[in-house]
Amino acid sequence: MTLLTALPAALYVELPALLSAAPVTQVGTEIPSPAEHTWYLGIFPLRAYALAILAGIAIALWMTARRWKARGGNPEDVLEIAFWAVPFGIVGGRIYHVLSSPDRYFGENFAGGGDPVTALYVWEGGLGIWGAIALGAVGAWLGCRQKGVRFSSFADAVAPGLLVAQGVGRLGNWFNQELYGRPTELPWGLRIDAEHVVSNPATGVAYPEGTLFHPTFLYELLWCFLMAGVLLFLDRRFKLGHGRVFWAYVLLYTLGRVWIEMLRIDDAELVLGLRLNVWTSILLGLAALVVSVVLARKFPTREESVRLRPKGDDPSAGSPADPESDPESDPESDPASAGTGAAAAEPEEVKTAAVEGSDADTSART
Repeated sequence: MTLLTALPAALYVELPALLSAAPVTQVGTEIPSPAEHTWYLGIFPLRAYALAILAGIAIALWMTARRWKARGGNPEDVLEIAFWAVPFGIVGGRIYHVLSSPDRYFGENFAGGGDPVTALYVWEGGLGIWGAIALGAVGAWLGCRQKGVRFSSFADAVAPGLLVAQGVGRLGNWFNQELYGRPTELPWGLRIDAEHVVSNPATGVAYPEGTLFHPTFLYELLWCFLMAGVLLFLDRRFKLGHGRVFWAYVLLYTLGRVWIEMLRIDDAELVLGLRLNVWTSILLGLAALVVSVVLARKFPTREESVRLRPKGDDPSAGSPADPESDPESDPESDPASAGTGAAAAEPEEVKTAAVEGSDADTSART
């Protein structure tokens, strides 16, 4: 038997035995948590949570500017309105977070023992979306009044971008290894480092090492991106206006937030056995549904202009009744009116002279 014939025969006999004896390595499908959430440029920290929030804001501004221009607005208005809305939103989001999870900052039942100063540490995470939307809307309203544009129109333009910003912002929770869901055996379970694992809220005992959890950050990210696409489709298909896109945003987001919030196991205030954010989502979702129905009946079509008043009514543009500000009322600005103005006076003088000459001639004959 030659080497060329013996080698294939040996492989045929030995290879199955070698494969069966070799250990089988399964490729894990679990989602790992990032090893770090802060990087340093010299003494300056770069925190993943802050970067995710800023990235979300930047994308939302870009989307809003495009939609605002398509609606007839000035895209430069968006950045100026954002100067009001963003700081208001951050403050509102932090206030809502602190009030909805007060034990860490003020102790249980506000009895002390917490660390109130940490309520100012926004970079450590903790921005309640409903506080951010509520106070951010106040800032946006102030900015819209300053620019002389409709707040409802601006809210419609910004709504899809808000959803995308919220989805991107959830990446910060992933880096911080926070706000995850209860244990799961699903293939896409999230692995959390031991120092970030919370205790079982039912028993108070820490979860065993190796436990995987629902990646609620990913669920909300995907839900927000999907609902942003739904909003864009509905707005393009039905030409929604008068705030209808914004209230559709509230309705669609709360539908997802209810079931996602029910999965979470982080500390939160409970009201009648449910997390405060669940009740907030339910009530806001019902309110959004009612308002959406009312607006659909009252305003079936989109508003004609995003401005609070037509440009001709803008005092800074000058009054049309003023000849100095209205070119149409100035004869010198219109070649046709200039000709009729100077030439029209000339026939009148000729006519007067002719009448006087005729009278003189008549009296002479008499």
